[in-house]
Amino acid sequence: MRLEEFNTKNEDDISHEIIGASIEVHRTLGGPGLLEGIYESALCHELALRGLLIQRQRPVQVIYKGVAIREPLFIDILVESKVIVEIKATEKNHTIYETQLLTYLKLTGIKLGLLVNFGVPYVKDGVSRIINGTL
Repeated sequence: MRLEEFNTKNEDDISHEIIGASIEVHRTLGGPGLLEGIYESALCHELALRGLLIQRQRPVQVIYKGVAIREPLFIDILVESKVIVEIKATEKNHTIYETQLLTYLKLTGIKLGLLVNFGVPYVKDGVSRIINGTL
């Protein structure tokens, strides 16, 4: 990816690409029924094919009252250093997943996250957009 492309993409553009890539992965793999890790790997590959800069299982150091907690937090996918993608493969969306993603956003200072649940018949119905503050 060229640096000038990186600088021009905003969160909305990136999220649009992520949703399109998620639909492609879901359709190509045949819908629900696989493990989260398989969807995560396939989505990372699809995002890379689309020219997006990704970081998979990116560790984030958690600071508590000025002390670094020994165990880091791992973000499923960070796209263009601007959007966190949390992958699930469950029959139902649970509000705790959205709360978890919002916590990740707050800890990192990132403004936008997408919860993508590949466990539903139509992945577009399994996408939740979570915003930390305002975009």
